[in-house]
Amino acid sequence: MPMIDVYSPTGTFSDKNRLAQDLARAVMRWEAVPEIPLFADNTAAFIHDLPPDAISNAAGRGDYVRVQVLTPAGVLDRDKQLGVVKELTEIIAAAAGDPRLVERTWVLLTESPEGGWGVAGHANTGADLAAAARAEMAAAAEQHGAGA
Repeated sequence: MPMIDVYSPTGTFSDKNRLAQDLARAVMRWEAVPEIPLFADNTAAFIHDLPPDAISNAAGRGDYVRVQVLTPAGVLDRDKQLGVVKELTEIIAAAAGDPRLVERTWVLLTESPEGGWGVAGHANTGADLAAAARAEMAAAAEQHGAGA
Protein backbone atom coordinates (compact mmCIF):
# COMPACT_ATOMS: atom_id res chain seq x y z
CA MET A 1 0.00 0.00 0.00
CA PRO A 2 2.09 2.84 -1.30
CA MET A 3 2.21 6.46 -0.35
CA ILE A 4 3.06 8.90 -3.11
CA ASP A 5 4.31 12.45 -2.61
CA VAL A 6 4.58 14.93 -5.49
CA TYR A 7 6.52 18.16 -5.03
CA SER A 8 6.21 20.85 -7.70
CA PRO A 9 6.13 24.61 -8.17
CA THR A 10 2.75 26.13 -7.36
CA GLY A 11 0.50 26.17 -10.41
CA THR A 12 2.02 23.14 -12.14
CA PHE A 13 -1.20 21.11 -11.90
CA SER A 14 -4.77 22.34 -12.31
CA ASP A 15 -6.57 19.19 -11.07
CA LYS A 16 -4.55 17.86 -8.15
CA ASN A 17 -7.26 15.46 -6.99
CA ARG A 18 -7.40 13.74 -10.40
CA LEU A 19 -3.60 13.61 -10.50
CA ALA A 20 -3.48 12.01 -7.05
CA GLN A 21 -6.04 9.38 -8.06
CA ASP A 22 -4.28 8.61 -11.35
CA LEU A 23 -0.92 8.16 -9.62
CA ALA A 24 -2.39 5.98 -6.86
CA ARG A 25 -4.22 3.75 -9.33
CA ALA A 26 -1.11 3.38 -11.48
CA VAL A 27 1.03 2.27 -8.56
CA MET A 28 -1.65 -0.21 -7.46
CA ARG A 29 -1.61 -1.71 -10.96
CA TRP A 30 2.17 -2.05 -10.94
CA GLU A 31 2.09 -3.59 -7.47
CA ALA A 32 -0.54 -6.02 -8.84
CA VAL A 33 -2.70 -5.80 -5.73
CA PRO A 34 -6.39 -6.72 -5.89
CA GLU A 35 -8.84 -3.87 -6.32
CA ILE A 36 -10.36 -4.14 -2.85
CA PRO A 37 -11.07 -1.37 -0.33
CA LEU A 38 -8.08 -2.38 1.82
CA PHE A 39 -5.74 -1.26 -0.95
CA ALA A 40 -7.87 1.43 -2.63
CA ASP A 41 -8.52 3.18 0.70
CA ASN A 42 -4.89 3.03 1.79
CA THR A 43 -3.03 3.91 -1.39
CA ALA A 44 -2.78 7.68 -1.57
CA ALA A 45 -0.95 10.51 -3.27
CA PHE A 46 -0.22 13.88 -1.72
CA ILE A 47 0.37 16.82 -4.06
CA HIS A 48 2.61 19.48 -2.49
CA ASP A 49 2.79 22.96 -4.01
CA LEU A 50 6.08 24.74 -3.36
CA PRO A 51 6.90 28.38 -3.99
CA PRO A 52 8.84 28.66 -7.26
CA ASP A 53 11.97 29.76 -5.41
CA ALA A 54 11.89 26.63 -3.21
CA ILE A 55 13.15 24.33 -6.00
CA SER A 56 16.43 24.51 -7.87
CA ASN A 57 18.99 22.32 -9.52
CA ALA A 58 22.69 23.20 -9.40
CA ALA A 59 22.32 25.34 -12.53
CA GLY A 60 19.51 27.41 -10.98
CA ARG A 61 16.55 25.88 -12.84
CA GLY A 62 13.46 25.30 -10.69
CA ASP A 63 10.80 23.88 -13.02
CA TYR A 64 11.18 20.30 -11.82
CA VAL A 65 8.77 17.81 -10.29
CA ARG A 66 9.79 15.21 -7.73
CA VAL A 67 7.65 12.12 -7.18
CA GLN A 68 8.50 9.92 -4.21
CA VAL A 69 6.83 6.53 -3.94
CA LEU A 70 7.01 4.53 -0.72
CA THR A 71 6.13 0.84 -1.13
CA PRO A 72 6.49 -2.21 1.06
CA ALA A 73 9.85 -3.92 0.60
CA GLY A 74 10.14 -6.22 -2.40
CA VAL A 75 6.84 -5.48 -4.17
CA LEU A 76 8.47 -3.91 -7.24
CA ASP A 77 10.89 -6.10 -9.17
CA ARG A 78 13.10 -4.49 -11.83
CA ASP A 79 10.49 -4.64 -14.60
CA LYS A 80 7.90 -3.09 -12.30
CA GLN A 81 10.35 -0.37 -11.24
CA LEU A 82 10.98 0.55 -14.87
CA GLY A 83 7.28 0.48 -15.70
CA VAL A 84 6.03 2.47 -12.74
CA VAL A 85 8.68 5.19 -13.18
CA LYS A 86 7.80 5.55 -16.87
CA GLU A 87 4.05 5.63 -16.27
CA LEU A 88 4.19 8.05 -13.34
CA THR A 89 6.41 10.37 -15.36
CA GLU A 90 3.91 10.29 -18.24
CA ILE A 91 0.99 10.95 -15.86
CA ILE A 92 2.82 13.97 -14.40
CA ALA A 93 3.56 15.48 -17.82
CA ALA A 94 -0.01 14.94 -19.02
CA ALA A 95 -1.49 16.44 -15.85
CA ALA A 96 0.72 19.51 -16.25
CA GLY A 97 -0.10 19.82 -19.97
CA ASP A 98 3.63 19.90 -20.66
CA PRO A 99 5.04 16.93 -22.63
CA ARG A 100 8.59 18.17 -22.01
CA LEU A 101 8.09 17.81 -18.27
CA VAL A 102 9.06 14.15 -18.69
CA GLU A 103 12.64 15.45 -18.94
CA ARG A 104 12.29 17.30 -15.62
CA THR A 105 10.40 14.74 -13.53
CA TRP A 106 12.36 12.82 -10.92
CA VAL A 107 10.81 9.65 -9.51
CA LEU A 108 12.29 8.13 -6.38
CA LEU A 109 11.27 4.63 -5.36
CA THR A 110 11.67 3.95 -1.66
CA GLU A 111 10.95 0.73 0.17
CA SER A 112 9.55 0.65 3.68
CA PRO A 113 11.24 -1.89 5.91
CA GLU A 114 9.19 -4.87 7.09
CA GLY A 115 6.80 -3.54 9.72
CA GLY A 116 7.72 0.05 8.83
CA TRP A 117 4.34 1.09 7.40
CA GLY A 118 1.38 1.71 9.64
CA VAL A 119 -2.28 2.63 9.45
CA ALA A 120 -4.92 2.76 12.17
CA GLY A 121 -2.19 2.63 14.80
CA HIS A 122 -0.65 -0.67 13.63
CA ALA A 123 2.76 -1.15 11.98
CA ASN A 124 2.04 -3.71 9.26
CA THR A 125 4.21 -6.52 7.97
CA GLY A 126 3.76 -8.14 4.58
CA ALA A 127 2.08 -11.07 6.32
CA ASP A 128 -0.34 -8.69 8.10
CA LEU A 129 -1.33 -7.10 4.78
CA ALA A 130 -1.72 -10.45 3.02
CA ALA A 131 -3.91 -11.79 5.84
CA ALA A 132 -6.06 -8.65 5.83
CA ALA A 133 -6.46 -8.86 2.04
CA ARG A 134 -7.42 -12.55 2.17
CA ALA A 135 -9.96 -11.85 4.93
CA GLU A 136 -11.49 -8.94 2.99
CA MET A 137 -11.75 -10.97 -0.21
CA ALA A 138 -13.26 -13.95 1.67
CA ALA A 139 -15.85 -11.69 3.33
CA ALA A 140 -16.74 -10.16 -0.03
CA ALA A 141 -17.06 -13.61 -1.62
CA GLU A 142 -19.24 -14.80 1.27
CA GLN A 143 -21.44 -11.71 1.02
CA HIS A 144 -21.70 -12.14 -2.75
CA GLY A 145 -22.58 -15.80 -2.31
CA ALA A 146 -25.25 -14.97 0.27
CA GLY A 147 -26.77 -12.36 -2.03
CA ALA A 148 -26.85 -14.64 -5.08
